[in-house]
Amino acid sequence: MSGRVLLLDVVGLTADALQHMPRLNRMARAGARAELGTVLPAVTCSVQSSVLTGAMPSSHGIVGNGWYFRGLGDVLLWRQHNRLVRGEKLWETARRRRGGDYTSANLGWWYAMGATTDLTVTPRPIYHADGRKSPDFYARPPRLHDELREELGEFPLFQYWGPTASIRSTQWIVDATRRVLADPGTPDLTMAYLPHLDYDVQRFGPDAPEAARAAAELDAAMTPLLDQAEAQDVTVVALAEYGIAPAGRPVDVNRALRREGLLEVYVQDGREQLDPWTSRAFAVADHQVAHVYVADPADVPRVAAILRDLDGVDEVLDREAQARYGLDHSRSGELVVVAEPGAWFTYYFWLDDDRAPEYARGVDIHRKPGYDPAELFFDPADKLAKAKAAGNLLRKRLGLRYAMSTVPLDPSCVRGTHGRLPDSGADTPLLLASDPRFLDGAGERVHATELRDLVLRWQGLGEISTMSDPHERIRA
Repeated sequence: MSGRVLLLDVVGLTADALQHMPRLNRMARAGARAELGTVLPAVTCSVQSSVLTGAMPSSHGIVGNGWYFRGLGDVLLWRQHNRLVRGEKLWETARRRRGGDYTSANLGWWYAMGATTDLTVTPRPIYHADGRKSPDFYARPPRLHDELREELGEFPLFQYWGPTASIRSTQWIVDATRRVLADPGTPDLTMAYLPHLDYDVQRFGPDAPEAARAAAELDAAMTPLLDQAEAQDVTVVALAEYGIAPAGRPVDVNRALRREGLLEVYVQDGREQLDPWTSRAFAVADHQVAHVYVADPADVPRVAAILRDLDGVDEVLDREAQARYGLDHSRSGELVVVAEPGAWFTYYFWLDDDRAPEYARGVDIHRKPGYDPAELFFDPADKLAKAKAAGNLLRKRLGLRYAMSTVPLDPSCVRGTHGRLPDSGADTPLLLASDPRFLDGAGERVHATELRDLVLRWQGLGEISTMSDPHERIRA
């Protein structure tokens, strides 16, 4: 046993999905399998950070895929700098314990920019001075960028997210991972992010035939990577941050706050913009969890009452209740709301679609003050949406400016969601290992904060904490 680990984030992997993935299923049957106990919110950035630090969001600070940066006065999602994640990461602990003799690679896990991994590859578009955006990626060491681009082509950014998201982006990451593993001196830890199940399962729901087809596509793409890892004596550990549950009820939490006179907007060019500086309360929606920021502590009871009365809200968590979930951090909202099963939160704050901000109809993950799964769709109400998109791609190739205004403002098309803790085995994420000994003594359910210790133990660098409550785990 070499002790080298390939840590795969197979987004949305559940028991149902695994049934359509023969190669990965064969690995699980020959190896080890457990449920992964995820964290609240069960979203990419929070769960990945808990896996890599062994800590809860209350400690590492990643309270969602984004939050309100109070010092800046802005809502920012999908930031990339690794120093936003507080605490020692898995590879840093391993390197320290091994006296520096430890190598690691990150291909697509979040917060990759500025990370202390030896190799880094992460999507990073080119933002041109004239407003155009072109596909590209960041790689470290710098030579790796040109080597991967020459071998694999440009990173398929527009197949990584948006209405044209497809297997192409995951296939590129798989191929890049295979290239890293094939180099002399395979890293002790190689991390790869495989997002393909996120797309059609959110579009069509976990029980749709499209979801089963996506699982089969992903398995076919992964097969050469799993075969290569097996041939090179690299232990494969595959996890999902969350499972995706059926969705059917969008909840407009910001519109509710606006109607109560708590959320304010300002107007530019006839379009409304969220005004976080003057709003008494507003929400940063993130799938089934929303952080609600309340400027005046005296308003908290009133805001909490409004939220509790809102159809589709399951829980309203104040600071004390957030602590029970390990979510009580200064970046969290004064209140955190959790949606009921089947419900999810929109970021919408305008009351008239004609007044919606320009970015609302585009794929614009960095300007929207909340997560927008409708970005996975072409607007079904616009029969020319796909033709307009094709025309804009032609403009792009000609070096002309363009705007992709193809996203619907009716969120009812979304059929899958996540973020709350799982309600059943169907939306519970899995943890798989190619070697049956990897999970020895870990039980049938492994909390996300425990996986770090499992990897360190497997590599001869530590033992598993015996503390039963992950909120109380203390790291050296």
